[in-house]
Amino acid sequence: MPDHAMGTTMSFSIQAGCPAARRCESAADMADAVGEMYSSEAEDAILVWNLVPVRLSYGYDLAALIDDLVPLLEEIQRPEFSETEVFWGSDTFSAEWRITREGGDSLRIQARWHSALGSYESLLAERGDSVVRTQVFVSEWAKVLQRIVTDMEAESVQLDDDDIFLRAKALLTA
Repeated sequence: MPDHAMGTTMSFSIQAGCPAARRCESAADMADAVGEMYSSEAEDAILVWNLVPVRLSYGYDLAALIDDLVPLLEEIQRPEFSETEVFWGSDTFSAEWRITREGGDSLRIQARWHSALGSYESLLAERGDSVVRTQVFVSEWAKVLQRIVTDMEAESVQLDDDDIFLRAKALLTA
């Protein structure tokens, strides 16, 4: 890959941060546990889209995204994957992403931004598509999943439905 093309691989990154987790003994599922464990004052994760930072609240945004995030990360790693769409449906992080395989090992993410904390929608739209290697995309999101799974295990959270939690753990050990 030529050097100038390498710049596109860092058009997508995530800083997981280190949010303080609250006590959570049990929850219906992983999304509910995440919403309960992290207060609105907890440190946010930061998604960087073509150099624009977007805050993702653990207790709100990530709690809303987790049920779609885990299946998405599984899907894009399948050899036969070619394209998918995901709708991020939080009030403060609302977007439609059309993700297509590009070349052998990259993804092109075309986003329609509806809302982002800080009202960055037009700036994000101006920055266009993000092109990122599949493994980079997965490893960036894995930082957030690792933080959540580690905190849930530390709290010994009992889940009524542990499907997404177990799938998240499997992604992290893959």
